[in-house]
Amino acid sequence: MIIETLLLLFAKGALLGLIVTAPPGPIATLCINRSLHRGFRSGAAIGIGAALGDACYALVAAAGLAMVSHTVDDYSLPIAAAGGALLIFLGIRDLVTPPAGAVEVGARDLFGKIASTFLLAISNPGALLSFGGLFAGLGLVDGNTVTEVAAIVIGVFFGAMAWWTALSAAVNLASDRISSDLTLLIRRISGGLIIAFGTVVLGFAARLLLA
Repeated sequence: MIIETLLLLFAKGALLGLIVTAPPGPIATLCINRSLHRGFRSGAAIGIGAALGDACYALVAAAGLAMVSHTVDDYSLPIAAAGGALLIFLGIRDLVTPPAGAVEVGARDLFGKIASTFLLAISNPGALLSFGGLFAGLGLVDGNTVTEVAAIVIGVFFGAMAWWTALSAAVNLASDRISSDLTLLIRRISGGLIIAFGTVVLGFAARLLLA
């Protein structure tokens, strides 16, 4: 009975991970960009960072950690500012740097992508409210034990990673069929979108500062 309960919570967490990950956004744009220009491993690294960020917010929502929630609110301004600035930097780099040929991506580069994407994933404090609402809708907020919380959070991580892995693999497979001119165009468009997303995040930070 306990195993069945944990499996059910894991499945609900995985579904939640897919729900919050699938909508397009700045991280999806980054994942497509990196998978197209740097290969599957780079795209998957972006996904790992995003999934870890989602798992952290899932932990807060599932455990009902009010103190952590208040801490996130207290530091939402610097978090949002850092995330917006990072997005704008990455977007400008894509616009001004010509695409390189196939390169070997080292462990240090992959770790950097995971860390920077994790920062982007947690730079949206509003995500905590989204997780809270979705958890309530799936009945995941009532008296969860430590083991149950772990099952939910692990499910969220694996559900999110399933999406990012599929997206990275699909883009990487399609990259061989895309001309260099179209690849460059996609890089420029994604760079512009990333800058736009970063500007929106900085606008959110400015609103917090003036509030």
